[in-house]
Amino acid sequence: MRQSATPENVVSSLLEAREFLGHLPQRVEKILDLVSTNSLRVHVDTIDERELIAGIQKIANRIALGLVLAALIVGAALLMRVETSFRMFGYPGLAMIFFLVAVAGGAALAASIVLSDRRLP
Repeated sequence: MRQSATPENVVSSLLEAREFLGHLPQRVEKILDLVSTNSLRVHVDTIDERELIAGIQKIANRIALGLVLAALIVGAALLMRVETSFRMFGYPGLAMIFFLVAVAGGAALAASIVLSDRRLP
């Protein structure tokens, strides 16, 4: 601080403070006039809560659907080892049904993401 406290810097700071204090009464008067006439406006940029909640809900729904589809795939994989008389494409039928439902759900989820998500500018 001592190095930056040269006489030039101190004088410059004092001149700026003097200018600020010289305009202060006019600025305070403007603010008080706006307050007294109920014309004071404050502009605040905030987050749109509804859009934020909608986005979070969309993410939560996709995660939940992804977990259900993953469970269907794991269940189908476990059922592949069960010997049954009902077969589809040479594999146990129930396992293939679960797997095909998971494939259809995954395709629907991917299509929903591609078609419905809006692009950010």
